[in-house]
Amino acid sequence: MEQEGTEIKEETPEIIRTRLIGCCKLYHFVTAGIKLKKGDYCIVEVDKGQDAAIVTSDPFIPHKGTDISSFKKVIRKATDDDVKKIETHKEKEREVLRKAGDKVESRNLQMKIVRVDTSFDDSKIIFYFIADGRIDFRELVKDLAYEFRTRIEMRQIGVRDQARIIGGYGHCGRELCCSSFLEEFEPVSIKMAKAQNLTLNPNKLSGICGRLMCCLMYEYTTYKEINRDLPKYGKKVTLHDGRTGKVRKVNTIARKLIVELEDTTMVTVDADDLDVEKVALEADDSADE
Repeated sequence: MEQEGTEIKEETPEIIRTRLIGCCKLYHFVTAGIKLKKGDYCIVEVDKGQDAAIVTSDPFIPHKGTDISSFKKVIRKATDDDVKKIETHKEKEREVLRKAGDKVESRNLQMKIVRVDTSFDDSKIIFYFIADGRIDFRELVKDLAYEFRTRIEMRQIGVRDQARIIGGYGHCGRELCCSSFLEEFEPVSIKMAKAQNLTLNPNKLSGICGRLMCCLMYEYTTYKEINRDLPKYGKKVTLHDGRTGKVRKVNTIARKLIVELEDTTMVTVDADDLDVEKVALEADDSADE
């Protein structure tokens, strides 16, 4: 029995990040005390009953203030029979993908099926495909429904989604962010690379999807803030000793600049060694741009 006046603290439930079988998006579920780890299969609540999912993160405590009321619960860790069923689906899906590709080719459709997923309850097969534009796949759906005797869903995805569902490793040697923890794609622009003084080489800035790497946005806000009081490349600056020159390189984190003086001499200076008024002027110019 709790002593009178003692406050009972409710423990914050752990949550996990998962990807439903037959879905390329990531979802959160409350573990409900069930022990799971990254890579496990589990059975979860969904709007139409239950579905299987693969755990993409170890359990964690959500950030303070996170509203978990909309998160559904994990029903159970997948049993041996559940795992066997999922693995059987995977084996069949390889053959389904091959046959579907043949049918796409026979109908001369300008599309490529990149993944096939069978729902846990065998009620449907989902085909993920990429294409440059809109595709009339109505006849293809009829062919697939006749071949596999189940409901067919076609889902067109982009190249970033393709990288997410296929998976792989980035330039850093780690698992792709999109297939491991990113829940939603956010816009990434070349200005993020410029703000971080990165070499504008497409081969180094692009991920395996061919688009700019998602990680370019991680430190962009910090670099943008630091750069506010630093002059940009090509700007004219004045040193404390009165010498003037143009900025040829900026090391944002170290707050150092390489300045080409009027006599073409290159000097490395601290940002704090510049004329304060000039620095303020350059910062205003940066903000306007």
